[in-house]
Amino acid sequence: MNFNQYDQTIMSKSVWNKIIIFFLFFAFAKGNAQILEPVKWTSKIEKKSGNNAVLIFDGTIEKDWHMYSQFTPDGGPLALEIAFKNQKGNYTLVGKAKEGKTRTAFNDVFGVNETFFEGKAHIEQEITIINPNLKTVDVEFDFQVCKEVCINSNKKFSIAIPSTFKMDAVASVAEVKKDETKVEGLAVDTVKPTIEPAKTETAKAAVADASAEEDIPGPAPARSLWSIFFIAFISGFAALLTPCVFPMIPMTVSFFTKQSKSRAKGIRNAIFYGLSIIAIYVILGLIVTKIFGADALNALSTDVWFNLIFFIILIIFATSFLGAFEIMLPNSWGNKVDQQADRGGIIGILFMALALAIVSFSCTGPIVGTLLVEAASNGGIAPVIGMLGFSLALALPFMLFAMFPGWLNSLPKSGGWLNTVKVVLGFLELALAFKFLSNADLVLQLHLLEREVFIAIWIAIFAALTLYLFGKITLPHDSPLQHISVGRLYLGLLTLVFTVYLIPGLWGAPLKLISAFPPPPQYSESPFGVGGSANSGGSAESIKGLPDGAELGPHGIMVFHDYEDGLAYAKSINKPIMLDFTGYACVNCRKMENNVWSEPTILPILKNDVVLISLYVDDKRELPKEEQFVTKSGDKIITVGDKWTDFMISKYKTNTQPLYIITDLEGKNLNTSKPTISYVNADEYLHWLKEGIGNFK
Repeated sequence: MNFNQYDQTIMSKSVWNKIIIFFLFFAFAKGNAQILEPVKWTSKIEKKSGNNAVLIFDGTIEKDWHMYSQFTPDGGPLALEIAFKNQKGNYTLVGKAKEGKTRTAFNDVFGVNETFFEGKAHIEQEITIINPNLKTVDVEFDFQVCKEVCINSNKKFSIAIPSTFKMDAVASVAEVKKDETKVEGLAVDTVKPTIEPAKTETAKAAVADASAEEDIPGPAPARSLWSIFFIAFISGFAALLTPCVFPMIPMTVSFFTKQSKSRAKGIRNAIFYGLSIIAIYVILGLIVTKIFGADALNALSTDVWFNLIFFIILIIFATSFLGAFEIMLPNSWGNKVDQQADRGGIIGILFMALALAIVSFSCTGPIVGTLLVEAASNGGIAPVIGMLGFSLALALPFMLFAMFPGWLNSLPKSGGWLNTVKVVLGFLELALAFKFLSNADLVLQLHLLEREVFIAIWIAIFAALTLYLFGKITLPHDSPLQHISVGRLYLGLLTLVFTVYLIPGLWGAPLKLISAFPPPPQYSESPFGVGGSANSGGSAESIKGLPDGAELGPHGIMVFHDYEDGLAYAKSINKPIMLDFTGYACVNCRKMENNVWSEPTILPILKNDVVLISLYVDDKRELPKEEQFVTKSGDKIITVGDKWTDFMISKYKTNTQPLYIITDLEGKNLNTSKPTISYVNADEYLHWLKEGIGNFK
């Protein structure tokens, strides 16, 4: 090969290398561009009658993603917000936008029942057109969609009015103005108020995606029907051991065995008696579902008045169980039912079962009421499943002892222990009551029942229960106690252990065993616990030693919420920056902070080796007018959250949260294997942290 051929070969290779690098660059750029759109929208308008039309919006949601409904309560993930941009003088809204099928589940991070779409989102809004020359209806959706990460999205619709729509005569000017006034009032409800700067983080992070069924967190499904059945079955067994029900077992079984002409007939009658008990309670569950609808109580479960009323009801039930008074249905009901029971035969047995339900109401009523509300919060047929489990536990002993009468000899004698069971249930009802009061306080953001107060109340209740079980406290219906039984001793030790377990919660312990009951750690006088040395809501002015623009964030980590402030401080102390793109309503962000940042191998690094800058993409505070701008793509940057969202997308080509980046003082990524990282486990996060910090010069 001569030199000319060699030069041509080198040049050819050089050209090909450049071409390959060129394509690899774009392939890499495309691979790292994560501008996700998990929801694809279509819209249309349909004529209804007169000047009324229906706007229809259909969203197809990618698998494993979920989009939050407009009915997700404040304090949880971001609810869907619908804004009608050209409404005034053109059309009025008829009621609030209606939604298709949604699902509701308890969110253990924010402490609310969140409502969301899966697979498909269907939304309809009826309007009355008052401007016959209207050409389009302009609507804007702001919504949050989550999987392993969360995305705050915006979708604009401009729906053309078909020329085939023939409008009736326009209403009088006075009527139009009157309608507009009403509609403007409705429209305000569809938009969340601007978050006050001083309260933003506390309000969003404190009010309490439900517990995940797998390692990747997302909104947890509502409690499964099997778990509802199991809890109800245990509750039915507890009701069975109360003084209203237990003594009736030998009486009822003896009746069937003596009155029946043969043992086989006695067994058949007892089985029918048990099935009648089940039927009565299942019918009660059906009635609740039918009257309130499959999901109505679900929505009620986050209503302030509902929670307050149920708190009062549970306090009354608990007071009754503790022996202050008896809750009884009218005696006339029991007398009439007893008369029917004397008729004998199938009808008589059915009325005997009804008599049991009425006579035992003072013991079973509080348990049934609590079960119905808890089951109804799951929607669907959960109340029916709950009543099936409860009644099955109640009915089984009557059927089994009728089949095997000899077992009656081994049945414990009725005595003071039955009242003990009732009192224990009273203490449990009392503790549960404060969960409903806490729900109301969380929704109203009154901060009257913060985490420390709630835990202190539970400590007092279970400490009193422990003293009662050890015989140090007696109540009105208790029998004289010469000694305590072994079973009562064990139960007392169990409640003592639980009481001791609760105490560290005052000092910030997570109390994972009861995480669904007390307010979340952020909703407290001090997120670091009673006597804690720091305050997560502190500012540079209130906490000595913090630089301007900094405050103490999760676990006492110093954090900046403005990029320029954080950058200036990082330069002054020559430390790398960890950017944290997050959101007040980002569930997985909170889970990373709670479960990963708190690790003893990670927390010191975040406190000492990096400057943390947390930028909230859902911060609704408006930027000063001079800082507002329009992007090249035409998006208006109006709020602080808009600014950080644009920064994230333009700089890092993604729109998901949480997102973590370690940079040097010039803004260059320090991680080579993974320039950015999202929701990961603690080991992977630690490795990523060490790599980035190790590359800082």
